[in-house]
Amino acid sequence: MLRNERTTCLVVGGGPAGLVLGLLIARAGVEVTVLEKHPDFLRDFRGDTVHASTLTLLDELGLGQRFAALPQQRINRMQVQLDSCSAQVADLRRLPGAHQHIAMVPQWDFLDLVADAAEAEPTFTLRRNAEVVDLLYDGGRVAGVRYRDRTDGTEHQIRASLTVGCDGRASAVRAAAGMRPRSFGVPMDVWWFRLPRHAGDPDGGVGRVGTGEFAVMIDRGDYWQCAYLIRKGSDAEMRAAGIAQFRARIAGLLPWLSDRMDTLTSFDDVKLLDVKLDRLRRWYRDGLLLIGDAAHAMSPVGGVGINLAVADAVATARLLAPALRSGGIVPPALLRRVQLRRWWATALIQGAQRAAHRGILGERVAQPTDGSPQAQATSGMFNRDEDARPAAVGEVPFPLSMLQRFPALQGVPARLIAIGPLPEHAPEWARRSPQPAA
Repeated sequence: MLRNERTTCLVVGGGPAGLVLGLLIARAGVEVTVLEKHPDFLRDFRGDTVHASTLTLLDELGLGQRFAALPQQRINRMQVQLDSCSAQVADLRRLPGAHQHIAMVPQWDFLDLVADAAEAEPTFTLRRNAEVVDLLYDGGRVAGVRYRDRTDGTEHQIRASLTVGCDGRASAVRAAAGMRPRSFGVPMDVWWFRLPRHAGDPDGGVGRVGTGEFAVMIDRGDYWQCAYLIRKGSDAEMRAAGIAQFRARIAGLLPWLSDRMDTLTSFDDVKLLDVKLDRLRRWYRDGLLLIGDAAHAMSPVGGVGINLAVADAVATARLLAPALRSGGIVPPALLRRVQLRRWWATALIQGAQRAAHRGILGERVAQPTDGSPQAQATSGMFNRDEDARPAAVGEVPFPLSMLQRFPALQGVPARLIAIGPLPEHAPEWARRSPQPAA
């Protein structure tokens, strides 16, 4: 044991929730240390959507101009294309405020932006290559962590008045504390892979719905980050059918991608996301709080996980910073207030995701077959600028027909996705004047 340190607030995990929390706590004048187990943020993230609620938060923190300078795609409308027509389902241009879009930005750029702003605060420390291996206790109270420096394998201790676990759905902090979430069944897993993006391809994100198949493509500029839904637990069986059959599946579902399928040379290029949907019954214990995916793993439906985690971080900072600033111990009753604040919004979104799993995706999740392309397919697209032919009311299901008959209703799904049921705003002590982009 080479180092024995102390801080006021210890944040485990340098993802969106951990870094936003670290920035806000540091701006409260509280000593805060963030432990991140990787050396940098240059990893193959899946979630790249920054929703309107988070864009508003960045403005409040004075980071909006710097964020706007990052390479990004913007989505302001969502539509679904059926066999014979298209139907617009959400119009983000009806959102209140300055941001009537969703920004699609590489997550490493977003994390670098927040980390740079946090490191400008004198009370903030980011310690990289620090992997938590156990919790420290003072009696029955969590008093910090023991972590391993991944550069040389040495172990160290850091004690804290409060430890916050923001280390994702496979949280080491949660496991060390013996806290087990309630798991909700999901029907699918996701295969992630990349395909080159060519001139003339659609802009923004592309969704494709077929008979028994569902795929989403995320525009990353020069390549597509692709998600293909498979039946839960079918990964090994589908891989055993061979990469050629998978290439045929995608080419049949998305013919405009068939000219680049040979870039998938093997299943080494296809990564499995084991989809989970779970939630802790209690997010805290004495000296410890869990937020973000560590407290509630979200389905990829709606792409709301990052923004929900950021909202958790903002609420946590606003409610706990006064107690941390005084240097005292944060009582469990105050930690409970964080969970009470964020629980109902989390439960509501997870309930909507479960409904989508059952009613929308359940019949459109790929499973092992003979590999023949689906002849009958419908398609959906998240459009940025293009207008498709409006659907006749009688050609679409009733909910979609109502959205076409009364376009103002399209603001409802837009608000639920881009803002959410309980957006959080930066406290006054964390706000700054706009910082120009470098």
